[in-house]
Amino acid sequence: MPRSYISGLFGTSPISPLQQHMAKVQATVEELLPFFQAALAEDWEKAESMQQLIAVRENEADALKRELRLKLPHGLFMPVSRHDLLEVLTMQDRIANKAKDIAGLMLGRKMRFPDTMNAPLLDFVDRCSDAVSQAQTAINELDELVATGFGGNEIDLVESMIDKLDTIESDTDDIQVAVRAILFKIEKDLPPVDVMFMYRVLDWIGDLADLAQRVGSRLELMLAR
Repeated sequence: MPRSYISGLFGTSPISPLQQHMAKVQATVEELLPFFQAALAEDWEKAESMQQLIAVRENEADALKRELRLKLPHGLFMPVSRHDLLEVLTMQDRIANKAKDIAGLMLGRKMRFPDTMNAPLLDFVDRCSDAVSQAQTAINELDELVATGFGGNEIDLVESMIDKLDTIESDTDDIQVAVRAILFKIEKDLPPVDVMFMYRVLDWIGDLADLAQRVGSRLELMLAR
């Protein structure tokens, strides 16, 4: 990514680059569903193409993260602390990293899930992507929160967004339990090492929603101060 583009994002407020970073994180996660569709169909050529795209998106997010960390002022004339912004940035960064790790692991091992898991697995990935998307929606309101001094109707709007994020994350927990139950029933018929990595992938997919919820939690802390 050209440095002039990155530099152009800064100079006014750290809120905008934080939102730009979250947008890139969401773009990374959005590529996971087509990646899984290709991988579950054992179209490894397409899966590799999608994995490379995920890696590119994650690298772009990393570039924004580094730039934000370098340029973030130590003293801000607004009701958002540097510490809070860096905490949110860290959570966002972990989401993109996890998406890249999932695709890398599955492609590297050319993992094959049992056919009975395909549909619920895609639902799981899709709902976790919803959680990240909802976190992005909340982050996009941060500049309005700052503009209103964390008050008025805007704070109610963001709290409702965070409530919705919590609901989505709860859905992902339910789906994860159901998918793990399917795997548990048939794991004795599968190679043990494959089963171990299947459980790991399920855990990592669930981490996407958990990390998205932590982004919302950090916003809640800002609202409470």
